[in-house]
Amino acid sequence: MSDESLGAWRRAPGEPSLADVFRTVRVEPGGSLWRRALAFVGPGYLVAVGYMDPGNWATSIAGGAQFGYALLFVALLSNIMAIILQSLCSRLAIGSGRDLAQACRDAFPRPVAWALWAFAEIAIIATDIAEVVGTAIGLNLLFGIPLELGVLITALDVFLILALQRLGFRWIEAFVIALLALIFACFIVQIALAHPDWRGVILGFAPTVEIVKNPAMLYLALGIIGATVMPHNLYFHSGIVQTRAYGTTLPEKREALRFATWDSTVALMFALLINAAILILAAATFHAAGETSVAEIGDAHAMLAPLVGSLLAPKLFAIALLCCGLNSTVTATMAGQIVMEGFLDIKLAAWARRLVTRLIAIVPAATVTIIYGAKGTGFLLIFSQVILAFQLPFAIVPLVMFTMSRRKLGALVSPLWLSLIASLIAALIIALNVKLLWDVLRG
Repeated sequence: MSDESLGAWRRAPGEPSLADVFRTVRVEPGGSLWRRALAFVGPGYLVAVGYMDPGNWATSIAGGAQFGYALLFVALLSNIMAIILQSLCSRLAIGSGRDLAQACRDAFPRPVAWALWAFAEIAIIATDIAEVVGTAIGLNLLFGIPLELGVLITALDVFLILALQRLGFRWIEAFVIALLALIFACFIVQIALAHPDWRGVILGFAPTVEIVKNPAMLYLALGIIGATVMPHNLYFHSGIVQTRAYGTTLPEKREALRFATWDSTVALMFALLINAAILILAAATFHAAGETSVAEIGDAHAMLAPLVGSLLAPKLFAIALLCCGLNSTVTATMAGQIVMEGFLDIKLAAWARRLVTRLIAIVPAATVTIIYGAKGTGFLLIFSQVILAFQLPFAIVPLVMFTMSRRKLGALVSPLWLSLIASLIAALIIALNVKLLWDVLRG
């Protein structure tokens, strides 16, 4: 990092992000272009998990059931937003040596940093509500485990992370990618069984003003954006990119940024396929049959078999849901660690840090889930995603500010066109939030 860049921060960087895995994945400087690029494959897929978690399922199922294929455009738009914002996360990490939480701590006065930390924790709790509920529903659908017990079982994922991380960060990435491949395979089969209207699918990717005019459609659209562009993913990506042992020279950093951007872009296009598949499945089955009020994941599972005409579809649905839940709780736990360590600069043993950050998120999530019970899970999942959409500006605005500052990033500052697009994305999300809040206040 240049002296100019260091001087722009209020304090020097402290302990690196995820110190126990920092720079542990080797990048061979003398290897072929293919081998160097391959070394960066992985973080993007961990980030992509957050773009297809159980919260996405709830919003996509409800959107497909109520409005058919119309909200496919929102899924596409939010995915484009995600690709741009995640590329900024890599730029911030590689250019400054900080994750987003550390950057906020080092750039803003303490009261501002603490307020941003509180908002980040709210976002992670909302994320965990969706993931805890989704995993518990998956366990219930497949094995008949009661929802309340399934919620408590999800807390054990912290031990899974510790076990995998002892083997190396690549093992966590391999675990996640393997489950993603299984999820994709499940949906390919379900789509084939559902026989969607492919003309309707293509038209669904075209924009429509009805999304803004219809408050119910806007509510779900904002939920899809909140479920896709997730605040915790911005903190998470800026931390795990630094697991790669790229060089310290400007050309090496530029190459690292290029490979990291490729990785996240390809992974997020894969996430779009899965998100679109969930919405298409709901539109082709529930909306086509006139079942427009389906919002509960459990109800969707129960109705698939008679509508599709196959007992295989609900089984694959439940398997994919459980895989999504497992993946999401693993990545959200690590994101919680990055947020707490980055903002508060705490010094604890690795196992204690993960346990503390997991409990902060899972205790409120479990409490709310147990109080609401199985009947309220659909509302809870969608509402959690809308909360995430409201938290997004508090993560996006600092990210855009940092990456457009030459004093903070030096030669790796975002080009003007990228800063303008990112600023427009932030403005659009804030505007949608204000519109939704106005609609809610008006009843």
